[in-house]
Amino acid sequence: MKRKIEWELVACGFGGHTLVGTDAEQLRPDDALIARDQGTVRWLRCLRCDSWLARRPPAAPTRHHAPDRGEIAIPPRGKALRDKIVLRVIAIDRALHFVILLLLGIGVLAFAADEKALRDAYYRILTDLQGGVAGGPVQNSGHVGIVGELDKLFSLRSGTLRAVGAALLGYGVLEGVEAVGLWYTKRWAEYLTFVATTILLPLEVYEIIHRGSVLKVLGFIVNLAVVGYLLYAKRLFGLRGGGTVDEAKRAADTSWEAIERATPPAPPPSALSAGVTSA
Repeated sequence: MKRKIEWELVACGFGGHTLVGTDAEQLRPDDALIARDQGTVRWLRCLRCDSWLARRPPAAPTRHHAPDRGEIAIPPRGKALRDKIVLRVIAIDRALHFVILLLLGIGVLAFAADEKALRDAYYRILTDLQGGVAGGPVQNSGHVGIVGELDKLFSLRSGTLRAVGAALLGYGVLEGVEAVGLWYTKRWAEYLTFVATTILLPLEVYEIIHRGSVLKVLGFIVNLAVVGYLLYAKRLFGLRGGGTVDEAKRAADTSWEAIERATPPAPPPSALSAGVTSA
């Protein structure tokens, strides 16, 4: 049987549990949803993953009662947490694109600024490697691999190189904006990422057909998955109820009603005799 990933447990494993009432002198009956005193043991409920942890009551409490519900910020859980994790994974991917495109753009612009000197040095080196004499003709056609790509690069004019460099920088900035927006789960960033990624899919298909490679195929699959996720799971452009339904489902999973539904009855006293950890 396939087991479902409990993203709440994963998040708590990396970031720690969200506990309330650890510093309260005493608990009220209304606090039973999040914390319970039973004998010398205080059971505290993680508001993210619903785990109950045993602690000793605080030796030096800093407040009389646990905070009221209105004072407690419920951490992302359920759909809200899953969306946050997926969007941040996409944000990391876009951040890597931002760094690569930025470096490429700066490199192309630097190359365009001193193209003649670099071209002369390139052809001198190529002549030596081909066994020619200094100043002799260089066979600069029919090359393959990196030499062939360099031939193409040196055949471009400075104006074209500057345009290419500016385009790389511009697209890099776009990827950076996407990364920041997705990291903070902004709705506008989801639309921006969808549009920017979808526009490039036909170009990626063309590249795979004419100059396919494993990396290009993997990149296409990743971008196709991003587009599918944003369109279907995030309900862009009104699909499956649109943003209103998406926000309602996120709010429903991050609510006191959801916590109440996942609340077990109080454990019997016999279950509290073991596993107590110090505060």
